[in-house]
Amino acid sequence: MTTIKAVVRNGQIEVDEPLDLPDGTVLQIPLPDDAAKAKDDEPMSPEEIQQVLAAMDRMEPLRMTDAELAAWEADRRARRESEKARFFEHAEKLRGMWE
Repeated sequence: MTTIKAVVRNGQIEVDEPLDLPDGTVLQIPLPDDAAKAKDDEPMSPEEIQQVLAAMDRMEPLRMTDAELAAWEADRRARRESEKARFFEHAEKLRGMWE
Protein backbone atom coordinates (compact mmCIF):
# COMPACT_ATOMS: atom_id res chain seq x y z
CA MET A 1 0.00 0.00 0.00
CA THR A 2 1.31 3.42 -0.91
CA THR A 3 1.03 6.14 1.70
CA ILE A 4 0.43 9.75 0.79
CA LYS A 5 1.24 12.43 3.35
CA ALA A 6 -1.38 15.18 3.43
CA VAL A 7 -2.84 17.81 5.74
CA VAL A 8 -6.45 18.94 6.07
CA ARG A 9 -6.80 22.73 5.87
CA ASN A 10 -10.18 24.47 5.74
CA GLY A 11 -11.87 21.17 4.95
CA GLN A 12 -9.59 20.46 1.98
CA ILE A 13 -6.95 17.76 1.74
CA GLU A 14 -3.61 19.24 0.69
CA VAL A 15 -0.79 16.88 -0.25
CA ASP A 16 2.78 17.79 0.64
CA GLU A 17 4.26 16.58 -2.65
CA PRO A 18 2.86 16.44 -6.18
CA LEU A 19 1.10 13.18 -7.02
CA ASP A 20 1.84 11.26 -10.17
CA LEU A 21 -1.79 10.22 -10.71
CA PRO A 22 -3.98 10.78 -13.75
CA ASP A 23 -6.70 13.40 -13.47
CA GLY A 24 -9.97 11.91 -12.30
CA THR A 25 -8.32 9.24 -10.13
CA VAL A 26 -10.64 8.48 -7.22
CA LEU A 27 -8.97 7.94 -3.85
CA GLN A 28 -10.59 6.44 -0.77
CA ILE A 29 -9.09 7.87 2.39
CA PRO A 30 -10.07 6.16 5.64
CA LEU A 31 -10.34 8.48 8.61
CA PRO A 32 -7.80 7.75 11.35
CA ASP A 33 -10.40 6.31 13.74
CA ASP A 34 -11.93 4.16 10.99
CA ALA A 35 -8.54 2.91 9.85
CA ALA A 36 -7.47 1.94 13.36
CA LYS A 37 -10.81 0.27 14.08
CA ALA A 38 -10.78 -1.67 10.81
CA LYS A 39 -7.22 -2.87 11.46
CA ASP A 40 -7.98 -3.82 15.07
CA ASP A 41 -11.04 -5.83 14.05
CA GLU A 42 -9.07 -8.03 11.68
CA PRO A 43 -7.15 -11.05 12.95
CA MET A 44 -3.41 -11.04 12.36
CA SER A 45 -2.21 -12.81 9.25
CA PRO A 46 0.31 -15.65 9.61
CA GLU A 47 2.95 -13.29 8.19
CA GLU A 48 2.15 -10.62 10.81
CA ILE A 49 2.31 -13.20 13.58
CA GLN A 50 5.68 -14.38 12.28
CA GLN A 51 6.98 -10.79 12.21
CA VAL A 52 5.84 -10.15 15.79
CA LEU A 53 7.41 -13.38 17.05
CA ALA A 54 10.67 -12.61 15.23
CA ALA A 55 10.75 -9.12 16.77
CA MET A 56 10.16 -10.61 20.21
CA ASP A 57 13.02 -13.07 19.70
CA ARG A 58 15.35 -10.15 18.85
CA MET A 59 14.57 -8.28 22.07
CA GLU A 60 17.27 -8.19 24.69
CA PRO A 61 16.19 -9.34 28.16
CA LEU A 62 15.73 -6.60 30.74
CA ARG A 63 18.66 -6.57 33.13
CA MET A 64 18.78 -4.32 36.17
CA THR A 65 21.50 -3.66 38.66
CA ASP A 66 20.69 -4.31 42.31
CA ALA A 67 20.36 -0.55 42.87
CA GLU A 68 17.96 -0.16 39.91
CA LEU A 69 15.88 -3.10 41.11
CA ALA A 70 15.71 -1.70 44.65
CA ALA A 71 14.66 1.73 43.33
CA TRP A 72 11.99 0.14 41.12
CA GLU A 73 10.61 -1.93 44.01
CA ALA A 74 10.57 1.15 46.27
CA ASP A 75 8.66 3.11 43.62
CA ARG A 76 6.14 0.27 43.21
CA ARG A 77 5.57 0.14 47.01
CA ALA A 78 5.13 3.93 47.20
CA ARG A 79 2.63 3.92 44.32
CA ARG A 80 0.68 1.04 45.85
CA GLU A 81 0.47 2.80 49.21
CA SER A 82 -0.61 6.04 47.51
CA GLU A 83 -3.34 4.22 45.59
CA LYS A 84 -4.56 2.45 48.73
CA ALA A 85 -4.67 5.76 50.62
CA ARG A 86 -6.84 7.37 47.90
CA PHE A 87 -9.08 4.35 47.30
CA PHE A 88 -11.98 5.39 49.51
CA GLU A 89 -11.91 8.96 48.17
CA HIS A 90 -12.24 7.66 44.62
CA ALA A 91 -14.89 5.14 45.67
CA GLU A 92 -17.00 7.91 47.18
CA LYS A 93 -16.73 9.98 44.00
CA LEU A 94 -17.89 7.02 41.96
CA ARG A 95 -20.73 6.29 44.35
CA GLY A 96 -21.84 9.91 44.05
CA MET A 97 -21.89 9.63 40.28
CA TRP A 98 -24.28 6.67 40.41
CA GLU A 99 -26.69 8.08 42.98
